[in-house]
Amino acid sequence: MTDNNRGILWALVAAALFAASAAMAKVAVRDYHVLQILFLRQVIVFLSSLPAIARTFPGSLRTSYPGLHAVRLIGAFTALSCGIWAVAVLPLTTATTLGFAKVFFVALIAMWFLKEPVGLHRIAAVIAGFCGVSVVMRPGVGGFADLNALVPIMGAIGAAAAATSVRRLSQTDTTATLLVYQSLFVGVLAGFPLLWLWVTPDLPDLLLLLAMGIMATAGQWVGVRALRLGEASVVGNIEYTALIYAVILGFAVFGEIPDAGTILGACIIVGSSVYILHREAMQRRPRG
Repeated sequence: MTDNNRGILWALVAAALFAASAAMAKVAVRDYHVLQILFLRQVIVFLSSLPAIARTFPGSLRTSYPGLHAVRLIGAFTALSCGIWAVAVLPLTTATTLGFAKVFFVALIAMWFLKEPVGLHRIAAVIAGFCGVSVVMRPGVGGFADLNALVPIMGAIGAAAAATSVRRLSQTDTTATLLVYQSLFVGVLAGFPLLWLWVTPDLPDLLLLLAMGIMATAGQWVGVRALRLGEASVVGNIEYTALIYAVILGFAVFGEIPDAGTILGACIIVGSSVYILHREAMQRRPRG
């Protein structure tokens, strides 16, 4: 098998792990606050990153851009908390679909912050993507209010801000530095309100919360493995298989059936996102 084929297989596993984690969060959020779920997840992420942190300590705490780290951490906290919140108030497929708006926000933020060139093709793809988002968010359809549909959009904006910050930070800071700051500070932001919001889980719920955190953490590590093996443009397209997993889990676990508008919007969003990734891959490929 080629490295790209191995990367695709790992990416399929990562997408399945993230979809399963989202479905478990949709169950857990019925009884536990979003921040409690996020806090326990970050504890598991921190524990999984301890070996990498220990190997480079105290260098893993040094950074040249603390202000940019603050932007990244706020974006990551927004993305993670809204991701859990979204599956609580929306059908699993709808929440997953709207989360893909991150691709278009990354393009806009990179154009403004990183001064990346944006041609007519990318602008057209971004506009088409937002049209797809508006199709999914149409009012009065699917049994949810506009305010609920904005939750995954806020998460997508946060994820885009975090991803754009990482592009700049990865040029100067190590992976261990990025890991330790996110796991610690996002955990603190989620953990402080738990002084008032904490609900002690019973054994079955504790096992559910731990399994959800382990799946999400494993998805992150497997996703990194996929990107190390395959080209980013190839592996990135596999992310959209999360929609297939979301449809299957939404129907099997929650009895959700996506309507025609959600399916149409998903096709537009995925199509425009794949086009953006394809254009970027073509531009990076050496000429001649």
